[in-house]
Amino acid sequence: MGWELPLDDIANYQPNLYTPEDLHEFWQKTLDEAAGHPLNVTAEPVEDTPLRSVTVYDVTFAGFGGQPVHAWYLVPKDADGTRATVIEYIGYGGGRGLPHEWLYWSAAGHPHLVMDTRGQGSAWRTGDTPDTGTSGSPRVPGFLTDGLPDRDSYYYRRLFTDAVRAVDAAALLPFADRERLVTTGTSQGGALSLAAAALHPTVAGAMPNVPFLCDIRRSAHIATQGPYAELVKWCRTHRTEAGAALAMTAYFDLAVLAPRASCPALFSVALRDETCPPSGGYAAFNRYGGRKKMIAYEWNDHEGGEAFLLREQAEWLSRLF
Repeated sequence: MGWELPLDDIANYQPNLYTPEDLHEFWQKTLDEAAGHPLNVTAEPVEDTPLRSVTVYDVTFAGFGGQPVHAWYLVPKDADGTRATVIEYIGYGGGRGLPHEWLYWSAAGHPHLVMDTRGQGSAWRTGDTPDTGTSGSPRVPGFLTDGLPDRDSYYYRRLFTDAVRAVDAAALLPFADRERLVTTGTSQGGALSLAAAALHPTVAGAMPNVPFLCDIRRSAHIATQGPYAELVKWCRTHRTEAGAALAMTAYFDLAVLAPRASCPALFSVALRDETCPPSGGYAAFNRYGGRKKMIAYEWNDHEGGEAFLLREQAEWLSRLF
């Protein structure tokens, strides 16, 4: 894939996207229903681990519908008070895996909550959280079309709610600073970090990387790899329902939700990304409601900045607070 838009134009891409009139009411009702369930946060220390510089907790909290969601929580051993806390969400198809796969942020001195992804964790990293809204156990992808075209039964209604509830759970954990909760993630995780920033008023910062679910309709037309192909196949098969389904996805499009966010954000995109087209990332960035900065990796595909970006994120986080 070459440039999907002229290089001089892509950074200014700001589409006029359809915004449902009841967008706010839909999400307020959804989150109010979730808040009606006790959060039920538990954090059990993990003793059987070779890790010596961090304390690992196996966390559970009640997500959408009061259903249990698992997470890892890693805290630096030298933590002696509350610290800026990173809440991380996972890319499409992956689960929380094992604690030693998540050492960067605790090594950098930050408590780090890693939310498992309901129903996912069978494509590339194992997961432990069933999606009890459907068939249950973690399975291979198909999530992008799960529930179409009904917004109330759509998979991402459940997952966005889990992401918001993870912020509430993090605020109750030891050593977490509830005034300095920062969301992050890559691809689907980047979308969830934006969703939490847009839907939870106490998120203090967001660091979305090559975010998924941004300008969904255009991205589905452009992407040549990854999960947008699932949406294309669904629309190709359900010809008469495609228009309604795509209109419904506006409730879950982060370029549509981005103006609701007000916290500072560090975005990143990769300009040769064939999975999450960079125009989608710029659409969300340019419509984002808070103070913001973009890092664009000109020669990279969906891997984005990887270790180079982590260094940029740590420096940005230190300046933020």
